[in-house]
Amino acid sequence: MSIERFTPEQIKQLEKNPNVKKVSDKSITYTESFKERFIIEYNQGKLPNAIFEEAGFNAYVLGERIKQASYRWRQQSKRIEGLKDTRKGGSGRPRTRELTDAEIIKDHQTAKSPD
Repeated sequence: MSIERFTPEQIKQLEKNPNVKKVSDKSITYTESFKERFIIEYNQGKLPNAIFEEAGFNAYVLGERIKQASYRWRQQSKRIEGLKDTRKGGSGRPRTRELTDAEIIKDHQTAKSPD
């Protein structure tokens, strides 16, 4: 399965949409408010393509991403965390031991330092 990539022109257009948090040639991250609005409107009976188009997206450009996002957000809306993006906090291998106070401080400082 290959991923349809966005062209530089499509990326520029998507970046202008206030419902887009960030976009690359491979992926698009939507704002929390758009995801919430999508779920509300979907539950009221609107079709996914119509919701995206009313939000200023070109359904042809997004293609299968609309169907995938719709499915993913409907599943996420059932979680305790809801639609909140949980990727940053839960990535990586889980620790097998407790950290020392010094390690906790070091990790906290590393997380705050700008790259």
